[in-house]
Amino acid sequence: MTAPVIVVCLLLILAYIFDITASKTKIPSVILLFLLGWGVRQSTDFLGTPMPDLNKILPVLGTVGLVLIVLEGSLELELYRSKFPFVGKMTLISLLPMLALSAGLAYAFHYLEDTPLRTGLINAIPFAVISSAIAIPSAQNLTANNKEFVTYESSLSDIFGVILFNFIVLNSAINARSFGIFFVDLIVILLISITMTLGLAYLLSKIKHPVKFVPIILIIVLIYEVSKEYHLPALIFILLFGLALGNLDEIKKSRIIQRLQPKILDKEVHKLKELTGEISFLIRALFFLVFGYLLDTKDLLNPETITWALAIVLFIYSLRIIFLKLFKLPLQPLLFIAPRGLITILLFLTIPVAQKIEVANKSLTIQVIILTALIMMFGMLFHQKPVDSAATPEVEESTSFEEELSDKLE
Repeated sequence: MTAPVIVVCLLLILAYIFDITASKTKIPSVILLFLLGWGVRQSTDFLGTPMPDLNKILPVLGTVGLVLIVLEGSLELELYRSKFPFVGKMTLISLLPMLALSAGLAYAFHYLEDTPLRTGLINAIPFAVISSAIAIPSAQNLTANNKEFVTYESSLSDIFGVILFNFIVLNSAINARSFGIFFVDLIVILLISITMTLGLAYLLSKIKHPVKFVPIILIIVLIYEVSKEYHLPALIFILLFGLALGNLDEIKKSRIIQRLQPKILDKEVHKLKELTGEISFLIRALFFLVFGYLLDTKDLLNPETITWALAIVLFIYSLRIIFLKLFKLPLQPLLFIAPRGLITILLFLTIPVAQKIEVANKSLTIQVIILTALIMMFGMLFHQKPVDSAATPEVEESTSFEEELSDKLE
């Protein structure tokens, strides 16, 4: 029993080294984790070491990781009244490319693979979602504006992707009734979000026991899972909870917040941020290590899907160029930070068996994830973070939208 513990500890220490050196090497830690997990698989196969079935553990790690990553990102975001236009534009730039890519890929599946349009859309959505699990850690070496952009974009992409996927899967017909039910679900999750945010904030400020943050995180994951069981857009709760706690200065004048002792609560929120970051790293590292372990070389090199994978990746970055130019944003380095990853895998695993299509298989999913991660890696390798943003031509030529991005720093 000692040997597995030693191996896991060594693997996680290596994952930590990958994480802290990523800003210097410009190599996304996810690629190294994939390779590390794959290497462990080759070693265990060569040595004939018996291993448990890790396929069942992957969705669990992915779900907990998704919750923690969105929570971690939302706690870092600053939201005040003057930033509302910026948030509105970020919503559009997160949603529109995803809808365009999903629709385009769904039609391709429909006409080239002779699948029903709804089935094609269900299989297309996972490829349209940017992975915050990969994008946010990879943006740590960017300027504050670009880092904020990546955090908002990838977090909202995760949320919109899950909502859209569940909406299409749960509704066999898209009509006024299905939109009505969705609107009711949205109202319900907003009410739950407000109620539970106040309740958890109260617990955070009042609990005197030395162990308080782990129960809070467990309650958050529990609310997320229960909401999912009732087909509610549960990630909205995570986002709103994180934004509320991360922006106490903006709402501390409220009578309700005053009762929660905002000064004490603010200190506790800082501790929660630190713990969330620690646990998020642990779960994320385990997820990608396990996924790398489960990688099959024949899936990665499958010639039957590589053409589709290259076409999808080309489509992803073509649309990204169009929308970045449309919103007058710099292509460098934002063009390259559009990786697919954790959420793509989770959605792929939850596609109903009756709705799966042959071409959108495990091989295609793996190839798209690896290709987008490699593109991000090479894009980051050639990007230099400006030392003085005021002297950078990219900033001097900034548009009004980019000026909104820098409002936080002014």
